[in-house]
Amino acid sequence: MRWMWIDRVVELLPRERLVSIKSVTAAEEHLYDHFPATTLSDGSVRDAMPVMPASLIVEGMAQSAGILVGHAEGFREKVVLAKVSRAELDRDAMPGTTLRYTAELRSIGPQGASTEGAVELLDHARPDDGFVRIGRIDLMFSHLDRNMAGLAFPEHNFVFSESFRTLLKTSGIDCPF
Repeated sequence: MRWMWIDRVVELLPRERLVSIKSVTAAEEHLYDHFPATTLSDGSVRDAMPVMPASLIVEGMAQSAGILVGHAEGFREKVVLAKVSRAELDRDAMPGTTLRYTAELRSIGPQGASTEGAVELLDHARPDDGFVRIGRIDLMFSHLDRNMAGLAFPEHNFVFSESFRTLLKTSGIDCPF
């Protein structure tokens, strides 16, 4: 995985819950394509409104929940996102905010796992408001090596890459790979 959509794991209760954070900064190139300043048909100009795309917020939850699922089995399984069961977001994340993802493990078995997640936002312009819940994202994961199609995948765990190892180590989490 080249792109990381979380910055740090701040809490891990094995097989129960993982909490991570992502700081949204003006230095992130993708924000300026979403949405640039535009000249409207009447000649007026709509100012740029850089926001983190909702799909990347979902991916941040998928990475958080995926780490929780992978950790439950000592990262022996290749864990991949299989289904977004629910994705509801009420607000945009803009530069100067921090996202907090809380992923909870609902079920886990040989074929995969399901998680429920809450997304919260801290606006650093209004820090006294604290983290405010802005959405819910429920996900299902598959363990690739136990897929029902019987497909073979490379032996090494290509899902939990060097990027994830670095993230886990800097977050104080031991990883066996």
